[in-house]
Amino acid sequence: MFKPFVWNIFQEYPWILSASDDQTIRVWNWQSRTCVCVLTGHNHYVMCAQFHPSEDLVVSASLDQTVRVWDISGELLKFRGQPRHVILFASLIFTLYPFKGLRKKNLSPGAVESDVRGITGVDLFGTTDAVVKHVLEGHDRGVNWAAFHPTMPLIVSGADDRQVKIWRMNESKAWEVDTCRGHYNNVSCAVFHPRQELILSNSEDKSIRVWDMSKRTGVQTFRRDHDRFWVLAAHPNLNLFAAGHDGGMIVFKLERERPAYAVHGNMLHYVKDRFLRQLDFNSSRDVAVMQLRSGSKFPVFNMSYNPAENAVLLCTRASNLENSTYDLYTIPKDADSQNPDAPEGKRSSGLTAVWVARNRFAVLDRMHSLLIKNLKNEITKKVQVPNCDEIFYAGTGNLLLRDAESVTLFDVQQKRTLASVKISKVKYVIWSADMSHVALLAKHAIVICNRKLEALCNIHENIRVKSGAWDESGVFIYTTSNHIKYAVTTGDYGIIRTLDLPIYVTRVKGNNVYCLDRECRPRVLTIDPTEFKFKLALINRKYDEVLHMVRNAKLVGQSIIAYLQKKGYPEVALHFVKDEKTRFSLALECGNIEIALEAAKALDDKNCWEKLGEVALLQGNHQIVEMCYQRTKNFDKLSFLYLITGNLEKLRKMMKIAEIRKDMSGHYQNALYLGDVSERVRILRNCGQKSLAYLTAATHGLDEEAESLKETFDPEKETIPDIDPNAKLLQPPAPIMPLDTNWPLLTVSKGFFEGSIASKGKGGALAADIDIDTVGTEGWGEDAELQLDEDGFVEATEGLGDDTLGKGQEEGGGWDVEEDLELPPELDIPPGSAGGAEDGFFVPPTKGTSPTQIWCNNSQLPVDHILAGSFETAMRLLHDQVGVTQFGPYKQLFLQTYARGRTTYQALPCLPSMYGYPNRNWKDAGLKNGVPAVGLKLNDLIQRLQLCYQFTTVGKFEEAVEKFRSILLSVPLLVVDNKQEIAEAQQLITICREYIVGLSMEIERKKLPKETLEQQKRICEMAAYFTHSNLQPVHMILVLRTALNLFFKLKNFKTAATFARRLLELGPKPEVAQQTRKILSACEKNPTDACQLNYDMHNPFDICAASYRPIYRGKPVEKCPLSGACYSPEFKGQICRVSTVTEIGRDVIGLRISPLQFR
Repeated sequence: MFKPFVWNIFQEYPWILSASDDQTIRVWNWQSRTCVCVLTGHNHYVMCAQFHPSEDLVVSASLDQTVRVWDISGELLKFRGQPRHVILFASLIFTLYPFKGLRKKNLSPGAVESDVRGITGVDLFGTTDAVVKHVLEGHDRGVNWAAFHPTMPLIVSGADDRQVKIWRMNESKAWEVDTCRGHYNNVSCAVFHPRQELILSNSEDKSIRVWDMSKRTGVQTFRRDHDRFWVLAAHPNLNLFAAGHDGGMIVFKLERERPAYAVHGNMLHYVKDRFLRQLDFNSSRDVAVMQLRSGSKFPVFNMSYNPAENAVLLCTRASNLENSTYDLYTIPKDADSQNPDAPEGKRSSGLTAVWVARNRFAVLDRMHSLLIKNLKNEITKKVQVPNCDEIFYAGTGNLLLRDAESVTLFDVQQKRTLASVKISKVKYVIWSADMSHVALLAKHAIVICNRKLEALCNIHENIRVKSGAWDESGVFIYTTSNHIKYAVTTGDYGIIRTLDLPIYVTRVKGNNVYCLDRECRPRVLTIDPTEFKFKLALINRKYDEVLHMVRNAKLVGQSIIAYLQKKGYPEVALHFVKDEKTRFSLALECGNIEIALEAAKALDDKNCWEKLGEVALLQGNHQIVEMCYQRTKNFDKLSFLYLITGNLEKLRKMMKIAEIRKDMSGHYQNALYLGDVSERVRILRNCGQKSLAYLTAATHGLDEEAESLKETFDPEKETIPDIDPNAKLLQPPAPIMPLDTNWPLLTVSKGFFEGSIASKGKGGALAADIDIDTVGTEGWGEDAELQLDEDGFVEATEGLGDDTLGKGQEEGGGWDVEEDLELPPELDIPPGSAGGAEDGFFVPPTKGTSPTQIWCNNSQLPVDHILAGSFETAMRLLHDQVGVTQFGPYKQLFLQTYARGRTTYQALPCLPSMYGYPNRNWKDAGLKNGVPAVGLKLNDLIQRLQLCYQFTTVGKFEEAVEKFRSILLSVPLLVVDNKQEIAEAQQLITICREYIVGLSMEIERKKLPKETLEQQKRICEMAAYFTHSNLQPVHMILVLRTALNLFFKLKNFKTAATFARRLLELGPKPEVAQQTRKILSACEKNPTDACQLNYDMHNPFDICAASYRPIYRGKPVEKCPLSGACYSPEFKGQICRVSTVTEIGRDVIGLRISPLQFR
């Protein structure tokens, strides 16, 4: 049987290429699993074949000592007439040649050919359809590999003659360019470097060799002791190569990818493509300042910059450290960026060279001794240093010396060690701008020290540390292979953001991280510094900044809460944590009994009540202790509490409770506490302790009781106990002053955070004040629940209950009524004057303008005209501003508002009542500038919104829609003072619209019949549309559960899975989450939709509030001028279904509820 090998996948069509021992190359369609064409012409085993990366060519290598280039454009012309397919693979796939196939190299081709064709001799795959374009002959033995260059018309081949050959081709011919010799066994594979002029080849001589294409000489050699190499592959994007050998495979890269750079002030100097470049951080001007000296085959390892002399030291590290060198350059002052100079540098041997003074630098030579040189590269001094293998800059005159286990601060002038810190194998050293702190970076560790090399913190990383830089605020920003992180000198550290590829940080300023990538390209990344600035502000006690961040930044998270607890600031976390369990623990930690009590009531957990009781007892708050003992039913402790506080009345109740509970021990103990001897005698008698009952009665002088008990003894069987004549009466002391109040506490002023945050108004008033864990599915119908058994799903049970809201709940928050009103001066009635009496005749006073007319003249707000009683002008304003045409629903609102516009009082008995007209601007209104006081406030509507949320939660949709519409119609009758309140009112309209449309659609959906499939599909569509309404999370969970269950029943598993994922992202209750995961698992087993619905989740749409159909983006739409509800064009001119008062599509001025909107 022939042995085919899949070598390559075509990048445009679904084709794979195989080469085989049957001397053919075949092109296959991997989708249809058919042979596209057969390439014949080789007369021995074909070892490999590959598609050209961009042209319609195939190259193949065979043991017949030839390389052939095939033209398959004819097949492509045939195939291009067929439908285009999506190609799933874009990278090369290599299959290792089986070793047992190597023995067949010396077999005759006929033996294999007969195996392939079979008994009948019929070719199963047809005849050849491609033509040979070039035949490359030049190898003396069989060719094992051939490959195209990614961009140039070149071919590389490797053969058993131990040679690697380079071929060039054009349209008419192909010829040999050169040969690379050096392998001393068969060459298995050869490939071009994707981005450099290099060739890589491996061989059975157990080596991988790197060749320079221009010089045709070997550059590098990698060897293994016991494994032969067989195959090579280059990574399509990264500078990585993979090589397969006898024992497995290795992944390697040819050179160090970290760029050499140095930062001083606003300038970055770095090496790229044999040029030294300079980048100005402020202007982003990046220019080449000079060309570097050629000759070294290794990249620059590191750089040291001298700003005083404008000179650089470039160190090159060879694989053999003894061959390492450094170059000293003086950067030209007037550099031509288009044609930079190539100044003569001074090169010498040495492992590392760094500046130690303005005109001196230190060199660590190959003998690991320290040399001090001048700018002429002349040795001025030799310094004996402790054993070290690397040196780093440490300020003028100082160096950091690295050995295997530590880093030492060394004074070059005084030739003495100043300090030392333990850290293994430091790779990089980064100083802060003021040289006060230093970060020592090892492979997996960071040690931050001060100037004296005293360790401030140690950080361990599981991934390699790549680079770092100091922030202006003293925070160290560093990178690993896939993260940007921060470290504070106190030891706190964390993740800022993730990375796709490694970068090397050069500078950090504000929210920007300046860096170089592995291609030496300068980049600027944006980060969010809020977390580490918050921690830094706490450390530096900048509490005003902390308070600002708590109020404005999204810092809520378990890590931040744990950090605040650890650092001793639980009161800070307490003010922005919503989780009751966390609030309870934080409140106990900071001793806030009131908040802890609120949280304990919400949690109602026995363990919480016990902890609260312990803390309250330490503070002497016996009232809360009593409550805790009552909640936990700890009767023994409760009795003792009543004893020590002298509350005998409640202690008697405890005795009665113990009797009811038939707790003899507790009953007797309470009787002891009370000193009730007769009760003790009764208890002992009832429990059969006659002897003890007799002794108790006789000892305490209860003679009648003692005699009656004595008569019950049987003289023959029972002995009457003797009474102790020396017994003394022991009675509990009577309380002189029962403790009614708690222990007095010291008066302590509120802390910075408690005082500032307590003075802040409540935030998020528009959010639903509903605990997600208390939400049931009552009122949401059977679609919100789906029960599961072990094998599948069954229908939900009906009749889950329909709890209603309590009658005590009221709309809104009531009105703020003050009894002592400061009345405006216009209402003061001055005493009457003589008028025109002195003139001899009466002059009547001129009639003034009515206050209501003044209100209408001074305002264009509808509510001011309503308060003035001018309903006609108010209607005209509402019509022009928000398009109101049906005023029936506004009748009650108009009358209620008008009733609030006047006050009435009786001046004198028997006279009609007089009216006052209060102004909201009464302090500066005067006689002609007044505007009426408005009773309806924005906060009142927000409070009424919470009631709407509660109706929605319990499933009373019709009542909720009515309440939401009432709020919507009330918004145009508001008066607000600033832009923030205008925005809140607009947001209130949006909330009402979303809920009215969604709930109305849900009401309509529940009315639909379910008999036919089309009716069921329509029900599912409406449930799916509802999930795109902007609802509170607690309600969205219920909506998604309904849609999920309906789609699952319809067997639209693919769409149901998306609802399940959205539901899990909202964090439902554990039991709901568990049920949802089961449904999701079932859906993922069969991710298909059984029915086609009019629903596209990926295409944004609005819901038509009349037809409840989606209006996809780009389609014509008409809107309600008040609510903003969307409608299809056919509904233009009709009354809005949401507001019930406005005309759809009417052109209006817009909502006006503030004088600011008229300026």
